Amino acid sequence: MTDKKIGFIGLGNMATAMIGGMLKKQMVQPGNIIGKARTQGTEDKVRERFHIQVAASNADVAAEADVLFLAVKPVFLDGVIAEIREALRSGTVVVSIAAGRTLDYLRRTVDRPDCALIRCMPNTPALVLEGCTGVCADENVSEEELDFVMQLLSAFGTAHVVPERLMDVVTGVSGSSPAYVFLFIEAMADEAVAEGMPRKQAYEFAAQAVLGSAKMVLETGRHPGELKDMVCSPGGTTIQAVKVLEEKGMRAAVMDAMEACIRKSRDM
Repeated sequence: MTDKKIGFIGLGNMATAMIGGMLKKQMVQPGNIIGKARTQGTEDKVRERFHIQVAASNADVAAEADVLFLAVKPVFLDGVIAEIREALRSGTVVVSIAAGRTLDYLRRTVDRPDCALIRCMPNTPALVLEGCTGVCADENVSEEELDFVMQLLSAFGTAHVVPERLMDVVTGVSGSSPAYVFLFIEAMADEAVAEGMPRKQAYEFAAQAVLGSAKMVLETGRHPGELKDMVCSPGGTTIQAVKVLEEKGMRAAVMDAMEACIRKSRDM
């Protein structure tokens, strides 16, 4: 367990998922986490749930943190950084989770060469400790600092270092993709309901099928196409469903959707 101070500016769903994972894995004590939210109600809720410290201002969080997570939406990042720039201590590791905000942007905006900068993209399954986070770091980040941040990020799922040129792809393939999967689950459940299955049960069947299928990909190491072929018996029900999905352009639709997502991330 570390004695470093971990700061959070922003205490929304993603930040609370991260905090919950760090505490559950006993990586840090509640008293060594300090945060600040935009509303008193959010602060009270998070403090009651996790027993962390809540600061009077964003600058106060920055002044205490050894590792500072900027867990705010991209539109608020400029204002937050302006508030904390002078308060940051030399050697602080600043970690941004804002989509589309590059390391170059962080260097120019933070404007503190004595601080180390990391950019990451987590996703909402972090809420159930099954997140997937892409990470890239600037040249001021030491190997020890990066290892420590990776440990923190791994507390709520998996974390992988990628070249920054792939960070927008990370947004498309994992950051935003839970929404695509939720649509798929909802669509499957809707048809099950149309055929007479109760709604709650339909969601359970569809969601469990997706969960199990994902685990098969990860744990068997087999190509998804090979796993698909295992289900498609000759002349059977599954191959008929796959045929319809191919006719409707499912693969192309998913690829086009991801392309739009990645393009938007690059343009932010």
